[in-house]
Amino acid sequence: MAVAHPRGLSTHSAPKPRDLEGKVVLLTGIGQIGDLTMWGNGAAIAKVTACEHGAHVFGCDINLEAAQHSKRRLEAENGCCDVVEADVTSAASVKQLVAACMEKYGRIDALVNNVGRSEPGGPAELTEESWDRQMAINLKSIYLTCHEVLPIMEAQKSGSIVNISSIAGLRYIGKPQVGYAAAKAAMTQFSKTTAVLYADKGVRINTVIPGLMHTPLVEYLADKYAGGDIDLMVKTRNAQVPMGRMGDGFDVAHAAAFLMSDKAKYITGAEIVVDGGITCRTP
Repeated sequence: MAVAHPRGLSTHSAPKPRDLEGKVVLLTGIGQIGDLTMWGNGAAIAKVTACEHGAHVFGCDINLEAAQHSKRRLEAENGCCDVVEADVTSAASVKQLVAACMEKYGRIDALVNNVGRSEPGGPAELTEESWDRQMAINLKSIYLTCHEVLPIMEAQKSGSIVNISSIAGLRYIGKPQVGYAAAKAAMTQFSKTTAVLYADKGVRINTVIPGLMHTPLVEYLADKYAGGDIDLMVKTRNAQVPMGRMGDGFDVAHAAAFLMSDKAKYITGAEIVVDGGITCRTP
């Protein structure tokens, strides 16, 4: 006997559109250092948005070779990706970056600020030059990209900005990195304030706050904080997390993709903490 189906429903449902299908995502820090078989936060964000959600990624990195490596990996999985070299601490370079993206696509639907760098030291140990570098890489870069992109999004009456911060901006996590911590804390407040300013303009600004992540950056951090002993660094970081292990770049990427998508259309000025519970635990 034939089975009757409700009016308007088919036995063969159409494939659901992907969350960011056809959207243009401007992503800073798409490259990575260290183990090129791993996925850093930027490369993972590019893969998730382009290969899983159908976005057109326009990525930049200060190291063009690293950016091109990410581009090749995405294209091998049928992801759409363009990359350019850019220094996001330079106003002129950021202006050129945004202009290049607009020339290519004519719009920017999402901006992901992913660059960051930690240097060791408290206020008495950090040099003024090191402090200034931390402020430029981790904070000034956010201002520069938003300075160029926000007027575009306001004119479009739509857009989403996701800033990648760190739990170091929420609490002390066992490393003397006062410049990095201060800049990341400021980034979160920058995001909140800007979110309110643009809430009635169709533009959303949110923050992803990663905890201890197992990315290629661990090798760099081991040199800075563990005398180059990567195994010790990994063991120490895993032990700090209530879940017993670090996260990875894809944990950050999925949170960022959600905030970029229409599934988060009523979310602005918010933070998603991706840390395996570490900031919930008393030190």
